[in-house]
Amino acid sequence: MLKVKDIATVIESFAPKRLQESYDNAGLQVGDPEMEVSAALLCLDVTEDVLREALERHCNLIVSHHPLLFKGLKEVTGRTATERIVITAIKENLAIYSAHTNLDSAWEGVSHEIAHALNMRDLRVLKPRDGEESVGLGVIGELQPTPKIEFLRKLKEAFKVKSLRFSSQSPQLVVRKVAVCGGSGASLIQAAIDAKADIIITGDVKYHDFTTYGLDIIIADIGHYESEICTKKIFSKIIREKYPDFVTYFAESETNPINYM
Repeated sequence: MLKVKDIATVIESFAPKRLQESYDNAGLQVGDPEMEVSAALLCLDVTEDVLREALERHCNLIVSHHPLLFKGLKEVTGRTATERIVITAIKENLAIYSAHTNLDSAWEGVSHEIAHALNMRDLRVLKPRDGEESVGLGVIGELQPTPKIEFLRKLKEAFKVKSLRFSSQSPQLVVRKVAVCGGSGASLIQAAIDAKADIIITGDVKYHDFTTYGLDIIIADIGHYESEICTKKIFSKIIREKYPDFVTYFAESETNPINYM
């Protein structure tokens, strides 16, 4: 039977931990790497609902994009949701593993998945790591020329965005070159402008990002959750290509923590 370390190894062969940003905490969050695993639940965020779903589905491994333990815990008393998840996971002998910014920076990672959903071509990394053109944050590529409003409508539909935020003052009328970054990608807006992209698609864009850059590029904020829910599909592909008989499930209990009226 497979062990936790086997699943970690196959994920890290695709998205090496060395690719994670300095502030990140990718890797095994809870559990014994030598523990045998029968099935894995794949999710974006580890919540108490996701933990309960894993137990109900008899999964003893959760694989998430966002790390459960992003900052250090000073106590484990059950006061917070994170503390309760850790306590329950240890009691139930359930391991939790996360691949975050290393999955963002990997070739065919999060931004590539967004690009494929938009049928972009001639992809390259928007902000490569030093000396490594094939890894880094964001992706830029070409698209069949599409009127701006038509493209924004398709974008909203493709990612099931309830309320699409975009820069109203951008002068571009046609979208040809597209930059994308899953999650919080506002720091890449200038890189997208330098690369002569017509639009950048990401999440968590601030008001002053729109006012500062909106005359130079179309900025489309599709939401953090909406841009990264595809990570479940990426994890499934990574694991099942190596271990086709290993059972994986997409978490059905997780929902967008942001709602719209």
